[in-house]
Amino acid sequence: MKPLPPPLRHPLAHVRARLARWWQSRLPLTDSVTLTQRNVYILPTRAGLMLGVTLLVLLVSSINYQLNLGYLLTFLLAGSALVGMHVGHGTLRGLTLNLTAPDPIYLGAKAILNVHLHNGRKRPRYGLGLAVLDAGQWAWTDVAGQASSTVQLAYLPERRGLHRLPTLTAETRFPLGTFRVWTVWRPAAQVLVYPAPEVPAAPLPVGEAHEGSAHASATSVQGEPDGLRAYRRGDALKTIVWKKAAKTGELVSRDSQTLQQQTLWLDQQHTGLSQPEAQLSRLCAWVLQADQLGLIYGLRLKHQNIAPASGLAHQQRCLRALALA
Repeated sequence: MKPLPPPLRHPLAHVRARLARWWQSRLPLTDSVTLTQRNVYILPTRAGLMLGVTLLVLLVSSINYQLNLGYLLTFLLAGSALVGMHVGHGTLRGLTLNLTAPDPIYLGAKAILNVHLHNGRKRPRYGLGLAVLDAGQWAWTDVAGQASSTVQLAYLPERRGLHRLPTLTAETRFPLGTFRVWTVWRPAAQVLVYPAPEVPAAPLPVGEAHEGSAHASATSVQGEPDGLRAYRRGDALKTIVWKKAAKTGELVSRDSQTLQQQTLWLDQQHTGLSQPEAQLSRLCAWVLQADQLGLIYGLRLKHQNIAPASGLAHQQRCLRALALA
């Protein structure tokens, strides 16, 4: 949620922001909403207000000059505007909105919100727009009768952690553009934001020997992290680090025996950095690098330790711990 404007420098904006926050806090949290007359609002647009002024001038002129055609034109336009208001309200009323929770992202990347619109009536709905409230970037779509449509919205989180999704809004100005029909919706889903990985990534730390191992400490082969060595004839293809071979042209293999003797610990206290966010960024890059190399690694944070393991589930557990640290 955006911070409030300074009350002394922008008093009106501060009051409006507080009222908007109070009103939004009263809205229910839900990932699925069906629009009814209770949560659909309608007001004239600037064009609608100008039309109202024009109709008033036409009516006064027709009364003063006794113009029968003026009466006809005035009431014809007024009736068309009222019918357009009814049609526009019906375009949103009865529409069902469903939100799919976004996947975890890294800080600095945009979360993609997939909103599914379902039209249960036989008539199509035109000119439907969705956006993050106060963002100003709209995504427009039409929904055919008894069909569904999907709209994607982008949202940029400002910090890492587990955050509730921002308030969304949907509107239409169909068919004449004289009335704005809209609704406000607070999703219940949350998005998990990992720290931004350090670029370029620092070299992996030296692993620690298992208890009872003959090695007092881990050794490196040609500057490579633990568990890697130069390619030897006869090595299985699955042990070759193909990504490194594509970048440098050098064949490097994973040494399963070394991996069994060494444990790679990614320790927050041993990152060599003083800023906590920079430490988490480096640890995030190390987790991705170790997982890419297929290493067995553990994570040590100030208030949490994750035992050494490998695989996608272990990687996600470590990244989640970094996001919530």
